[in-house]
Amino acid sequence: MALGGFVDWRGNAINREVHGGVRAAWFLYVLTVVTNVVIVPNLLNLVTYLHGTMHMGVSGSATTSTNFFGATSGFALIGAFLSDSYITRSRTMLLFGPFMFLGYGLLALQAYLPSLHPPPCNIEAELNNCKEVHGWNAALLYTGLYMTAFGDGFVRVCLPSLGADQFDHKYPSESRQQSSFFNWYTFGISFGGFVGLIFIVWLENYKGWAIGLGVCCILILLGLLIVAAGFPFYRNQVPEGSPLTRILQVLVVAFKNRKLELPQKPEEAQENNTGSGTGSIDALSQTNSLKFLDKACINPGRNGAWSVCTVTKVEETKIVLRVLPLFISSMVGYISNIILFTFTVQQGGMTNTSLGKIHVSPATLFIIPITFQMVMLAVYDQFIVPFLRKRTGYVGGITHLQRIGIGFVAMLLASVIAAIVEKKRKEAVVQMSLFWLAPQFFLLGVADVTSFTGLLEFFNSEAPRGMKSIATALFWCDLGLASLMATFLVEVVNKATRHGQQGGWLEGSSLNNSHLDLFYWVVAVVGLLGFLNYLYWAKKYVYQHNPRIAELPADQDSP
Repeated sequence: MALGGFVDWRGNAINREVHGGVRAAWFLYVLTVVTNVVIVPNLLNLVTYLHGTMHMGVSGSATTSTNFFGATSGFALIGAFLSDSYITRSRTMLLFGPFMFLGYGLLALQAYLPSLHPPPCNIEAELNNCKEVHGWNAALLYTGLYMTAFGDGFVRVCLPSLGADQFDHKYPSESRQQSSFFNWYTFGISFGGFVGLIFIVWLENYKGWAIGLGVCCILILLGLLIVAAGFPFYRNQVPEGSPLTRILQVLVVAFKNRKLELPQKPEEAQENNTGSGTGSIDALSQTNSLKFLDKACINPGRNGAWSVCTVTKVEETKIVLRVLPLFISSMVGYISNIILFTFTVQQGGMTNTSLGKIHVSPATLFIIPITFQMVMLAVYDQFIVPFLRKRTGYVGGITHLQRIGIGFVAMLLASVIAAIVEKKRKEAVVQMSLFWLAPQFFLLGVADVTSFTGLLEFFNSEAPRGMKSIATALFWCDLGLASLMATFLVEVVNKATRHGQQGGWLEGSSLNNSHLDLFYWVVAVVGLLGFLNYLYWAKKYVYQHNPRIAELPADQDSP
């Protein structure tokens, strides 16, 4: 049975029984795991490489790492625009994903050849004798890093959207599978990070960066070959031109027609403007919200995309504008998660991390919340969602916004518990065990299972069909901007609590002479305000697609 708006890799109409579904999604699951085996440990270990091997200063290493993460998010926006506008998501990944392979290849080559990096030395003990990477070697380093970020950004933004395309929300069975896809996609990120933090970090720390980065290069190539093998099975959304241009057209035409009166009957405003529609994008019904945009549908007697817009274009723009308050409020709500994740690991480094004869390094502490997350995702998808689905009628057991809200509550509770535990840690006579941090690690896992996956699924499911990749890019931007706001909050608190020669709450030489416990209470207050703000907008939001279990269309046969 053909499905409109989608084509196979050759541009032919697709068949639901042949293309898409779980079979196609499996290729994407494998790519998710393989890429995150590489990405997660290197993102966390990059500062160590820049400082210890390339002999950059502390601030230089941190700035380069931050710029690397920011560049990845920026490239993701470019990838989203290209895949939604001009080329399919699968081709975008296949065309630009190899840049990640080439980037890691350059980094591995630089780490292997002594002439391409500074001579080894102990930067802590021989600070004046250590030469920082410079000249052509520095150019090679930055080329490798930003080629990696370029490919990573394109793959990261297209992968979840392509996965969602493999399921049609109009069919009950596929609607449930689409909701499950995002759970297992997040599980793939966690599982890949888990393996990488053990295997890749061990290789880089004990076998050398050249071997570690070389293995990363091979893994990326393997992942790209696997996703390419799935090309005959993918459903590919047909690009329909720039969605940003369509939104701009609606805003411009609505402004031009601002003094015109809307007709009593909506169909009168739609007269003679159907010809500028987009063929494969779902037709959207006119809604009563943001009525001023409906004036873009009024035909003033001139034809053209910049003179009159279709109802579908107007409704696309309305969807984007309705989502913006939730985008902003979610960004504020996620600040707590970023801060807690960062400082909880630092707290862990100040505790007794010995498990019998095994000593857990601070970097490896990331495995703890990742393990919680993997277990909870599996339990949530296989047991909790089916249980709730039967009682609520929602495809995902609960709505996307309810799931996100639960995550924000978990972050708030984690902030309170973290404040109490940190106070107890500083007062303890004997070094506190790492297991005292288990409750906040557990709540961070709950937050990622709910808010992380919920936000990704919400942006993707509510976005118009021609803007799925851009919606995923907005999700990653949400997290990136939350990170910047978290940094800003730390700076504000330090400035506000700095008195004379006495540093701010977080400016001590270690956590023992800082006031992290008091800062956690500030984070809890920010989290509470963010949650209340989110709650206000979430209650006002009206879903574009009914989150309840869909009924099978009357004119379609059951799969």
